Amino acid sequence: MATQIDLARGWMLKGESDRLTAERTVQSPGPYDTACFHAQQAVEKYLNAVLAPAGSPIPRTHVLKDIYDQCLAVEPALVLDRTELSILTPYAVPLRYDVGFWPDQATAQEALATVDRVRTAVLSVLPSSAHP
Repeated sequence: MATQIDLARGWMLKGESDRLTAERTVQSPGPYDTACFHAQQAVEKYLNAVLAPAGSPIPRTHVLKDIYDQCLAVEPALVLDRTELSILTPYAVPLRYDVGFWPDQATAQEALATVDRVRTAVLSVLPSSAHP
């Protein structure tokens, strides 16, 4: 049976998969909406990894600020930029259905930079046994 640490590591690994997909897409000719989607998904999964060791329920939302608030309840040392989280949030669902929104490479690069900052912050508060 999986432990809470196993679940945290699993969330981190899923986040890594999304991060790598975003990274590969950013370094290609696109499509950059795909990179932005995977950037949002990576952050969401990294935040879920913070919740797992505490046994907190994984929220059923893509609103990153809300997930972050839940993380702060179990790990107050996690410091993230709420504005960056707000920018990524619409990449989860609205981006996929807004036929007029086509982010450029610079937008996708900034989304990926946010992923890297969140990843670093999450790794700093997770037990090393939960690191990917």
